[in-house]
Amino acid sequence: MFKKVLIANRGEIAVRLIRACRELDIPTVAVYSEADRNALHVRCADEAYCVGPPPSVESYLVMDRIVDVAKRSGADGIHPGYGFLAENPVFAKMCEDNGITFIGPSPAAIEMMGHKTVARETMQKANVPVVPGTELLDDDDLARSAVEIGFPVMVKAAAGGGGKGMRIVHEQKQTEEAIRAARSEAKSSFGDDAVFIEKYVEEPRHIEFQILADRHGNVIHLFERECSIQRRHQKVIEEAPSMAVDEDLRMRMGEAAVSAARAAGYWSAGTVEFLVDKHRNFFFLEMNTRLQVEHPVTEMITGVDIAKEMFRIASGEKLSIRQEDVTMNGWALECRIYAEDPFNNFLPSPGVIQTLRVPGGPGVRDDSGVYAGYEVPLYYDPMISKLCTWGRSREEAIDRMKRALGEYVIKGIKTTIPFHLKVMSNEHFLAGDITTSFIGDKFILETGEHGEGLRDVSLVTAALQMGRRTREGVSVSGQRDKGMDAWRMMGRRSRWVM
Repeated sequence: MFKKVLIANRGEIAVRLIRACRELDIPTVAVYSEADRNALHVRCADEAYCVGPPPSVESYLVMDRIVDVAKRSGADGIHPGYGFLAENPVFAKMCEDNGITFIGPSPAAIEMMGHKTVARETMQKANVPVVPGTELLDDDDLARSAVEIGFPVMVKAAAGGGGKGMRIVHEQKQTEEAIRAARSEAKSSFGDDAVFIEKYVEEPRHIEFQILADRHGNVIHLFERECSIQRRHQKVIEEAPSMAVDEDLRMRMGEAAVSAARAAGYWSAGTVEFLVDKHRNFFFLEMNTRLQVEHPVTEMITGVDIAKEMFRIASGEKLSIRQEDVTMNGWALECRIYAEDPFNNFLPSPGVIQTLRVPGGPGVRDDSGVYAGYEVPLYYDPMISKLCTWGRSREEAIDRMKRALGEYVIKGIKTTIPFHLKVMSNEHFLAGDITTSFIGDKFILETGEHGEGLRDVSLVTAALQMGRRTREGVSVSGQRDKGMDAWRMMGRRSRWVM
């Protein structure tokens, strides 16, 4: 196992990984930008080093600086979390070249699966179903291919992800402009304007399979996650398992996910993402060569600690479980809580968290990177926590989520808690009638053109929370001289290195 691990990330995922290291008795090193000097992950780690100014391109994305900190601190492993450098093959190779273990897959696997057209070709050779599409072509050939494939089609950036460089084209006259716009966004987002075209799968569900693979050729899957509820191609609510997947489909998709990992020569934790159409046909979408944001729901239904498995695999150990050992117990949901204003087009809401009360009780888990008194910066992704619930059934998990969301008190900034409460009461969501267009087709329209329905839920929830706070007199101060501060939350203090 590792002597010391550097966590090359921030926020809730950095805290999550520090906790995993704590359980494995591995000392940790945090890195932080000047904007994150007082961040929770800095306070939780054993050591912390500043790596630059607030912009991520000057701090969290500076590979040389991260590796230098690892060497100075004596860390023999680096875990990248997700985002930032997690799927950067150059960084993975740089770690290797400096005698540091990259806690993730090989640089070759990251590069192969990170380029969507290469990934498509690899999956086709492995007999994994893929959506009909093209290779990289010039604009004229792409336009002709769109007609041949048949509308609607999706123009997609070959590099990157997260919904960037994507355009849906419904008719021929839109094709040229969509290609130009996708190329421009891909260039600005990923430094690569290569795009290709795929058939647009109508009424799709986004279902992904968690896989684990070691360096000894063992590959297993941990069942599926339903990730169809998305906003602007970004997941906002996930659950495991999926109501759309029966045992036969689960077996076939699981086998395809394992085949995909083997075809990529993959080790570590990873996720194979599929689109499932209304006829229950499934198609490979992409492979995320990292720990997923939504990994907790899989952990809750399987009992497998995915983060700790990543550390064991990276240290050369064999998987601690076999496929036949993996069982499914109950249902789990995850709501991504963002510092955004759901009543103002989900604009970011940075600022100081004045009061924080985190929900608890049976079946509730909150992976967070904040505390009372913490200032949410404007430089990074506005997700502040992942609220998860488990139940013996989907209905129980939803009821617990409603209860937990109602208990969650965050004052000083706007959050998406009212949005999640509204989804949890939506009749289509409750029936499992969801696709990737759920928010636009079956949610926003129900709340009215200006979101009156959502606002009504928010007002009721706010009134209930105010009543609870008035009765109970509960308030958590962010000042260190008033009660427990964030330094004590993880049981020991950190040593800062400037």
